[in-house]
Amino acid sequence: MKDDVKNLIYWIIGLFIIVLVVWIGFVFVSGCGFSLDCEKGAAIPKRTPIPTLIPASLPIAQSEDSAVRVSCQITAVQLIGSWVSNGYSETDPFTFTDLNEQNCVANFYDDVQKLFLEGNLWYPGAPACTTCHNPTLNIDTASMDLSSYASMLAGSRRESSASQGNDILGGGVWEASLLYQKLYVEQAMPFGRPPDVPAEGPIIFAGTIQE
Repeated sequence: MKDDVKNLIYWIIGLFIIVLVVWIGFVFVSGCGFSLDCEKGAAIPKRTPIPTLIPASLPIAQSEDSAVRVSCQITAVQLIGSWVSNGYSETDPFTFTDLNEQNCVANFYDDVQKLFLEGNLWYPGAPACTTCHNPTLNIDTASMDLSSYASMLAGSRRESSASQGNDILGGGVWEASLLYQKLYVEQAMPFGRPPDVPAEGPIIFAGTIQE
């Protein structure tokens, strides 16, 4: 009697295993066929619900400012000269004719001031003018501060930050100014300027086409 019970249990277990194997095989074949490279059972990777790539058919967005800033081309010295000759205003726009004979308009803060504040502009590796000409008013650098509009108007050879020095803008006459002398005639600025840099300085993008 005991042997009959054991045999029955063994048959039930064996039948269960056979049914399980057949069921697993059926599921696999129905989902993947007879291929051993099926990846349907792989874990689903986590993805963000928002696409991270811009569709190739869509145009690349450009800010209005970036599209406008490349409108006119002029040399650095000519741009400063145009600003000085137009009265060197802090806020009012001034006009100039660029290298393509286009009538352009610019202003001090957007176009001129960066020529004194940015490095690598006049030539590769060039220090910013304010590296030497800053509020410390070092006597070895003509006690001149080019870091702001007000300090530029205060001039050179200043005894203190509150004092007025020598006019460096020639009273609006560009060819009579100290800046013209140093930048164009002597080509001494910025410091370390190589001799192969044109007297007019580098060609830059500045201003916008005047409508």
